[in-house]
Amino acid sequence: MKKRSATVRAARWSATHPWRAIALWVVFVAVCSFVGQMAGEKKATDVDMGVGQSGHAAKVLHDAGLTDPAGENVLITAKSGSLNQGEAKAVAADISNRMRALSGVSKVDSPIVAPDGKALLVPITMKGDPDTAGDRVKPLVNATAAVAGQHPQLRVEEVGDASINDGVNKQLSKDFSKSEKLSVPVTLIILLVAFGAIIAAGVPVLLAISAVVAALGISTLATHLIPSNGSVSEVILLMGMAVGVDYSLFYLKREREERARNRGKIDAIEIAAATSGHSIVVSAMAVIVSMAGLYLAQDAIFSSIATGGVIVVAVAMLGSVTVLPALLAKLGRAVDRPRVPFLWRLTAIRSGEPRLWPKVLGPTLRHPVRALAISVLVLLGLAAPAIGMTLHDSTAQDLPRSIPAVQTYERMVHEFPSKGSSYDIVLKTDSGKAATVLPALQDRIKGNPLYAHDQPPTVKTSRDDTVTSIELATPYEANSKQAVQGLKELRNDILPATVGGIASEHIVGGEVAQSYDYAAHQRDKLPLVIGFVLALTFLMMAITFRSIMVALTAIAINLLSAAAAFGVLVAVFQHTWAEGILKFHSTGAIVSWIPLFLFAVLFGLSMDYHVFVVSRIREGVERGMSTKDAVNYGITRSAGVVTSAAVVMVSVFAIFATLSMIEMKQLGIGLAAAVLIDALVVRIVVLPSLMTLLGRANWWPSKLGRKSYAVPATESGGRHQLERVG
Repeated sequence: MKKRSATVRAARWSATHPWRAIALWVVFVAVCSFVGQMAGEKKATDVDMGVGQSGHAAKVLHDAGLTDPAGENVLITAKSGSLNQGEAKAVAADISNRMRALSGVSKVDSPIVAPDGKALLVPITMKGDPDTAGDRVKPLVNATAAVAGQHPQLRVEEVGDASINDGVNKQLSKDFSKSEKLSVPVTLIILLVAFGAIIAAGVPVLLAISAVVAALGISTLATHLIPSNGSVSEVILLMGMAVGVDYSLFYLKREREERARNRGKIDAIEIAAATSGHSIVVSAMAVIVSMAGLYLAQDAIFSSIATGGVIVVAVAMLGSVTVLPALLAKLGRAVDRPRVPFLWRLTAIRSGEPRLWPKVLGPTLRHPVRALAISVLVLLGLAAPAIGMTLHDSTAQDLPRSIPAVQTYERMVHEFPSKGSSYDIVLKTDSGKAATVLPALQDRIKGNPLYAHDQPPTVKTSRDDTVTSIELATPYEANSKQAVQGLKELRNDILPATVGGIASEHIVGGEVAQSYDYAAHQRDKLPLVIGFVLALTFLMMAITFRSIMVALTAIAINLLSAAAAFGVLVAVFQHTWAEGILKFHSTGAIVSWIPLFLFAVLFGLSMDYHVFVVSRIREGVERGMSTKDAVNYGITRSAGVVTSAAVVMVSVFAIFATLSMIEMKQLGIGLAAAVLIDALVVRIVVLPSLMTLLGRANWWPSKLGRKSYAVPATESGGRHQLERVG
């Protein structure tokens, strides 16, 4: 017998020492969770997440001590009819007195009357670090609510960065809870249909949940090195449930298949480890490599997400090749209990050949040229809308209207345009010259409709009088063409002409600039990340299968699949036809971090299926089958498990499309579309037709007969022999 691989040795130890392996896994998960809770999460600041000129502006302001304190506003409007100014001012006075009495309030400014007299605004400045103001805003919100309750005829509402962030965090918490509650039962139902037995359906879900719990703990600890961007928990849940269930599903299906051939318990587990276990490790490494490519974006958001993704995939892989064999060994044939009568008859694995999938695959194998041409044209058609993809950073306008503070924000900006989107003009000057800056700038922008004029710009100067900050508002949304045009005029025309001779450096930051710069940053980094992922994936596939052709075709196929998913994403979210279905407001753009993240995840997940299917095809070739027969063998033997895994992934991802945040909707739809396309079109039509046409060239430059991982030597019963494949 040849030397066993690491996955086989790990599986054999776990299978022969099941209680030790299970205990070690339970301790591992518990320790990870406990350590994560004790360490607490460190969140990224605005300076951490800054890129481009706007990121530089934020750093200059931070270093100069000009970072704005957290500000809140109480908006007073009439619920119907005109606003009674006397009553509104009395309410404003009550609000001011209550706020001044709070320990978390630094100052309360005089009320501001809207230009049309329909609203009154009370500006409030909070004490402390603005990055943590959301944790301390509740007393202010309670005070506002108390006043509102005493004046039911008026609309008295609070809004500001802290209250909006607090509302967003609460919404994220609700969404996370909702996704947890939906994903587990949906996954269980799908697996019950796939296995026809309750325990077999529960094992993958149990392992996926434990992997998510452990990964959340490790990820929380990791935030002290790479701060969290706030979306990591959702990403870990989404990816953890998907890959965790998939890996267990692949392993369990193969183990059941071998038991159906009368293999012994340990033999069946070893064969599953040598085949599916090996594929799981390679697939997980492909996903990890893809996720690691995000670090090249040099962006706090991607670094945070990549860390969470890498951790959860690694933990899911570890669980599938260690504790899963122990569970299968301990359960034995009891894993197929209790059986659901109809589903068990439908799904039970028998030694005979599959009946459905050969019929589905038949037309593709009989007419590979036609099948390949039609499928590629379909995928290119789906990908076509991606050519018009528009990116922008997520702003307040993208937040769900179900958050009360977001509704208040819209009403406030309507009455007070200067409280909406803005530019932070940052100037470095010699001491004493700051006073000459503002008049020159005001003269130049006077009457320009791209800028708000209801309130004068806010000016702040550093203690040494060398750094000046001018906050200039725009009446347009941060991602609008007008706001971007205003940014370009400031950077390219107005500032050079007015302060170019006064300031040694003039830079523009603020919300509009952040959105514009972040989208530009993503476009610049996309080729680098794509190149890295493609290069390392190529190397992994070439080494795994000892074939350059397998690596090249894998890259080409998965690029086509990812492009089709991007096309679907653009078609859904850059237009309005799906707004009612998915309950979102289209901004005509994709959130700027989504495409880069999607590419990394989609490529990794596509390789997940690709490795599993091609490995089964390779088994057929190693048994001496012709390429066509091997493709038929590999696809029909793996189609059932791949389809089951795809249904699980699509269902989990689709749940995220029902959540409130636009980023989660786009992420869910993009991933669900990609997996669906991959399972139904790529694996059933594109891959088999292409490999059939290539024939022996599939394995170039390797020679058939060389072995790289263990497979069963025969299809009949008896103790298996481990051969080296590949």
